[in-house]
Amino acid sequence: MNTPFVDKKTWLAARLDLLKKEKALTQARDELSSERRKLPFVQITKDYCFDTVRGQERLPSLFKERSQLIVYHFMFGQSWEEGCPSCSFWMDNLDGIEAHLAARDTAFAVISTASLETLLAYKQRMGWQFDWVSSGRSDFNQDFGVTFPEGADDSNRYNYTSQTFGEEMPGMSVFKRFDDNTIGHAYSTYARGLDSLNGTYQLLDLTPNGRDEGERPYPMAWVHRKDQYPEE
Repeated sequence: MNTPFVDKKTWLAARLDLLKKEKALTQARDELSSERRKLPFVQITKDYCFDTVRGQERLPSLFKERSQLIVYHFMFGQSWEEGCPSCSFWMDNLDGIEAHLAARDTAFAVISTASLETLLAYKQRMGWQFDWVSSGRSDFNQDFGVTFPEGADDSNRYNYTSQTFGEEMPGMSVFKRFDDNTIGHAYSTYARGLDSLNGTYQLLDLTPNGRDEGERPYPMAWVHRKDQYPEE
């Protein structure tokens, strides 16, 4: 039987060759991040209103006295009974980061169109702690290209394209507050742009089997809500 084993010297040579490529990727990522930080801003002029556990709030309130805000656009439509399994997978990986972001003057919020009551019930079921608010009273989700009601304007499709793939799609947006009344939209990312934000995927990428998604009906067919995985 053939085995994949080699001696330590052969393995080390292969590892050092891969390390050169990893270092090049790290440098390229740092350069890309620098370019991202240089993007101009679009001033937010709409008075968006959200339902929160604290009552109705406007966008500035979601900053919680900080100068930056990261928003995850969670797929949870107004008529849905459960949140998207894939978005739930992402939030399992992001829940608990608020204190660390706050230490860098950054707030974090999750926004969906479902009612606040529905969101809070699902949040309790999943055991999450992050701030989850409802944008159902406003067109916030449509303006940031993640909700596509029937008959909506075709000029703002998913991921800066002319296509949509459903009524709700995932994304992440970043905002900067310059003073109490001036907010700029700095950045949004969608689709595979969210990939690097999922710690589970990044860990699987380190393993010999990787994500092991190649022969499934679609890549994330294996993902379940964390309380719905079949018992082994």
